[in-house]
Amino acid sequence: MPASTFTGAPNYSALVVDAKTGRVLFEQNADETRFPASVTKVMTLYLVFEDLERSRLGLQSRITMTSHCAAQAPSKLGLRPGQTISVEDGIKAVVTKSANDVACAFAENLEGSEPAFAERMTRKARALGMYKTVYRNASGLPNPNHVTSARDLVTLGRAIQDRFPRYYGYFGTRVFTYAGRAMPNHNKLLGRVEGVDGIKTGYTNASGFNLLTSVKSQGRSIVAVVMGGRTGPSRDAHMRELIALNLPRAQPGSRTAPLVAENGDRGAPARMTRPAVMASVPTPLSSQVVQTPERVASLDPIPPMPTPAPQPAPAVATSGATPKAAPRAVSAAAEPVVAASIPDPEEGAVTPQSMRWVVGRQPTVTGSVPSSAASEAQDEADLVSPEPAAQQRPVRVASRDVEAAPRPAPAAETAPIRKGWLIQIGATTEAAGAQALLSNAKAKGGRVLSGAEPFTETYMRGDRTYYRARFAGLNERSADAACKALKRSSVSCFAIKN
Repeated sequence: MPASTFTGAPNYSALVVDAKTGRVLFEQNADETRFPASVTKVMTLYLVFEDLERSRLGLQSRITMTSHCAAQAPSKLGLRPGQTISVEDGIKAVVTKSANDVACAFAENLEGSEPAFAERMTRKARALGMYKTVYRNASGLPNPNHVTSARDLVTLGRAIQDRFPRYYGYFGTRVFTYAGRAMPNHNKLLGRVEGVDGIKTGYTNASGFNLLTSVKSQGRSIVAVVMGGRTGPSRDAHMRELIALNLPRAQPGSRTAPLVAENGDRGAPARMTRPAVMASVPTPLSSQVVQTPERVASLDPIPPMPTPAPQPAPAVATSGATPKAAPRAVSAAAEPVVAASIPDPEEGAVTPQSMRWVVGRQPTVTGSVPSSAASEAQDEADLVSPEPAAQQRPVRVASRDVEAAPRPAPAAETAPIRKGWLIQIGATTEAAGAQALLSNAKAKGGRVLSGAEPFTETYMRGDRTYYRARFAGLNERSADAACKALKRSSVSCFAIKN
């Protein structure tokens, strides 16, 4: 692709790193703030993998869809509120279909609400040295405070491989079949470019077409990202070019770079070193390389999240409806809490073809994505807005000294307090649903729950009432044993001390 199509474009960013040495092979605007779109879901799955490794989840544990998550904009799987999906199928749906509803359900089931999960995502980003990144949701749907950089995404792409080699292979899933539907991966380089094993695409009107890629071939390994593409095919073509030019320059043989480490983990943090002579890149792109100070994952304390800025009214999604999945029996899951929707930024008009790498400041117009681009966006979009308005820029994030956003205070509970150890099976918006969770757990738990007291407990979140399904009368050992037994029967469970 001619360099003129993206040279100097303000929303274009790219970075290629030799994964075996940490050396930067190519970069442009790598530290500029960008919208990640669905590449966000790499961090969502990083935390899912973390909970799998900690045995908070099993691959056959069930994730419950809430009404908030079911109402997410496409792309989505189409589960109805109350339906469940296994963790493994949920991972595949996020990787291939880029399912916003499932990403949201992971967030609510694991942390109680999507904002709480987004805070955990941002804390993890800081631990990995991703200082330009702030998450506001689990899917990457538009939010002007939900930002990252090309360098941060490459750090994440390296870290998830180093940290979770057992689970990273899910990013190579080419087709996921669910409820009779075959869903191909949005990453069109899988199976078409030698050595590509993942990781994730992303698209919104505000971000343009993004792609984070990992390549392992001929004893070499690189991780690369392209952000701000005008179309999916042009982005893919540019990534092919970057791979072809930079993979031969990567070091073959043994790895010399340390594993990407979180703050507090054993081992040194990831380091990306600059090539000695940048002009040696055999490509017109080399003249566009931006020299930036070397960045390493810091061992400083993790900065807190910034306070979110006031948001505009949400845009209305117009992408075609996704067919509903076949109903599944509702089973236990970690407590889902419906969170208030985060408003979407207003979208700008489509960029002219001559500036295909620009998704910057644009005029206020009325209209939708032209048909030439709509078919690509329909397949890959997080959100296509029908009435574009003046585009919002990403909110710049201070790299370290950001202010903490306080978590909302928990609502007062109406049930009597039971002392000691409890186990929670899940929570629903219906009392009968909570009783059903208890009955199911009692039947599958057998002897481990024979002396436990089943009970439901109500609490308010906003103006809605929820019903927790819990068992009391346990000690630490029996609560742990009960949860292990229930998880073996695909019943989600976690132990808490009151």
